[in-house]
Amino acid sequence: MSRTTKSATEFAQIAYDAACRVFPNFSGPFSPKKFTQPQIVTILALRQFFKLDYRGTTQRLSEWKELRDLLGLGDRVPHFTTLIHAEKRLLKKVPSLACSM
Repeated sequence: MSRTTKSATEFAQIAYDAACRVFPNFSGPFSPKKFTQPQIVTILALRQFFKLDYRGTTQRLSEWKELRDLLGLGDRVPHFTTLIHAEKRLLKKVPSLACSM
């Protein structure tokens, strides 16, 4: 049975839980370790959920404390270019995702 939600926090929780099961925390031993891969993937999923661009996504995230707390971001929000580079890197690894976006 398919279940959809219109709640951004519920969507973020489900996406974050799934990303934590699939992705390691960091892409490599020399990654900056500011944000985990599950956090970034969830933010990219929220970008699609809100139908926003990268700057709009970081702006909405910076204004939404409950969502930042849910993702364990505290007061930090990734720069919009971090999201751009992460999405390019992730799409290179999984070419089938590029077809769906």
